[in-house]
Amino acid sequence: MSRPKIGAEAALAQLSGWSAASDKDAITKTFKFADFNQAFGFMTRVALMADKLDHHPEWFNVYNRVEVLLTTHDADGVTELDVTLAKFMDSAA
Repeated sequence: MSRPKIGAEAALAQLSGWSAASDKDAITKTFKFADFNQAFGFMTRVALMADKLDHHPEWFNVYNRVEVLLTTHDADGVTELDVTLAKFMDSAA
């Protein structure tokens, strides 16, 4: 099922600390934690929610840093699903 694209600009108006990706219609944020354990705990909580939403982030982790990129691939851009997951990430962090 394709979701309506809202675009990064509309998504960013609803979020704090996120920015537009430079190379595609996506939003991005880097989360920093005290240590690897906290970063991995965050990723675990987000993974469980991502599975429930059937919407999975592109992310990269090194020690206490988690870099996230959100876009809805079947819509070829940002949808409300990305905003929902971004808000969950912010609350989980």
